[in-house]
Amino acid sequence: MTGYWGLPDATALTLRDGWIHTGDAGYLNEQGYLFICDRIKDVIITGGEKIFPAEVENVVSSFPSVHECAVIGIPDGDWGERAICLLVPKSGASVDVAALYAYLDTRLAAYKRPTRIVPVERLPRNPSGKLLRRELRDAFWADKARRV
Repeated sequence: MTGYWGLPDATALTLRDGWIHTGDAGYLNEQGYLFICDRIKDVIITGGEKIFPAEVENVVSSFPSVHECAVIGIPDGDWGERAICLLVPKSGASVDVAALYAYLDTRLAAYKRPTRIVPVERLPRNPSGKLLRRELRDAFWADKARRV
């Protein structure tokens, strides 16, 4: 890759010291396989702990009445950020929030559990179907600077 056409600033952020910085977070297992966890810009830092939204979304989405969801970080004066979950129920279903929290308690560490569950009709997506997390976060971060 030589760079982004007409975008020198984006190229400088992505290509540094001969490496391509993709913005992905991941790890290598004992066998040397690379596992991608999430995008760095989507990581939620709460009280010094990192939450990968994809991990929480996978658990929430496995709850029977949940069609899809998005986990985002919102500002918190004490913890820096806190995780909330916006979810779309399956057609004709409603989500029992207390039952969902009980379900999450057995599958996620306490700090990873969303502090708020917000049912929504739909999640914003671009024409190719990619979730537009920034649109979800913007309302909460309007007058604040996000550090991630």
